[in-house]
Amino acid sequence: MKTIITGNELLTVGFSEGKTIGLALTLIAEHFEDLAKEEILNLLKKIKSYPESFLDDDKLAPLAELIVAENNTELDDTISLNNVSKDYRIFGESYIEEGARKQMNIAMKLPVTVAGALMPDAHQGYGLPIGGVLATNNSIIPYGVGVDIGCRMALSIFDIPEKHYFGKDDKYKRELIAFTKFGAGREFRGFERADHEVMESETFQATPLLRGLHAKAWAQLGTSGGGNHFVEWGIIDFAERDEILNIDKGRYVALLTHSGSRGLGATIAGHYTKVAKQLCKLPDDAANLAYLDLNSAEGQEYWIAMNLAGDYASACHEVIHKRLTKAIGAKVLAKVENHHNFAWKETLNGEEVIVHRKGATPAAKGVMGIIPGSMTAPGFLVRGKGEVESIHSASHGAGRLMSRSKAIKNITKAEMKAVLKDHGVTLIGAGLDEAPMAYKDIHQVMAAQQDLVDVVAKFEPKMVRMADDGSRED
Repeated sequence: MKTIITGNELLTVGFSEGKTIGLALTLIAEHFEDLAKEEILNLLKKIKSYPESFLDDDKLAPLAELIVAENNTELDDTISLNNVSKDYRIFGESYIEEGARKQMNIAMKLPVTVAGALMPDAHQGYGLPIGGVLATNNSIIPYGVGVDIGCRMALSIFDIPEKHYFGKDDKYKRELIAFTKFGAGREFRGFERADHEVMESETFQATPLLRGLHAKAWAQLGTSGGGNHFVEWGIIDFAERDEILNIDKGRYVALLTHSGSRGLGATIAGHYTKVAKQLCKLPDDAANLAYLDLNSAEGQEYWIAMNLAGDYASACHEVIHKRLTKAIGAKVLAKVENHHNFAWKETLNGEEVIVHRKGATPAAKGVMGIIPGSMTAPGFLVRGKGEVESIHSASHGAGRLMSRSKAIKNITKAEMKAVLKDHGVTLIGAGLDEAPMAYKDIHQVMAAQQDLVDVVAKFEPKMVRMADDGSRED
């Protein structure tokens, strides 16, 4: 039976009378009327809250574009940008798309901008480009942090030599499926739910918004979402002993995870982006860079919420790693974790600034990080060099070569299957939008940032799990 949605029901999820309701109803009838009513209304609520995330969706882009246009209507109290962009360093400049540069150029015109840099995995995003680093004066940009607040990589290195992994594919696959959940909206229920001290944080009581998100956050604790998030088994190769990690030369079984703050972070991002756009009116081409003064109540609220989302994202990884470590009966030799899509208070050239890293890895001197390639390309365990021109940052991965929609149109299932076979990688889930060919060459990216990080070890993916349908994040 086909689902019928009324205009009044759209009003209840945040739509206003006018063209958007008409277009939304048309798109529902054309593409989504076979879904349950609750699913349709939840999807439309997400589009209304952060339409920029749907601009590359083949079916929903017209509605997203209309909402963005309405949100960005020019008002009399618009804040002017500086006439000229401040200078900034681009790493891997020869193969970074023009769209990413244009976005960074606009960010460098903000009146609160102090410094910026573009990492070699950079590509066009919303507001700040992915791979963009921006230092501001006492101001926080919700979309400069991003929708998936505190998204991070976590690596556990086990006391299991490489030779003990092979021949046990069934065991590793069984445990990987048993202890992970993927996809937008996915939750653990009943006895499956995990406990973690982050859920007892008093910060959840700081605002009505956070109080209302506590139950959902608990249910999603230890899940991994959609998009490019993954949990994977692999082999990490130390070409020589690392004294700091106290790991001998050799090849070890390792677990690498990539995910963020789930529905908690997405809701926080959507709410405070709206608040920022109401308080900070910027020209159309800079609207997604609306910022909050950290001396304001709204700025402080977002800062507190952002940090809670970061702690929660870390807890999700901790739950996954503890469950899988116990499942395979391993001992952890070392664990490394680093996050992106976040903002830090740091000192740059003697001045305190707010450093936004949207898809960029912290790489201060001595700081450890993980930079993955793709599901078939190697990742790298690195140690930061503290390069000032990169604002103590490095890439957070290989970076996309194709948009999701372009990858789906240009890559076949047969091609993806062949690449996986050639590299000996077992894949559970994922869509064509995450095919290895959709990403830049990680070796090229690493070559462009030799001044930013030292490579400590190389990680080779062997078994990768992602969202079954390649779905986007909450």
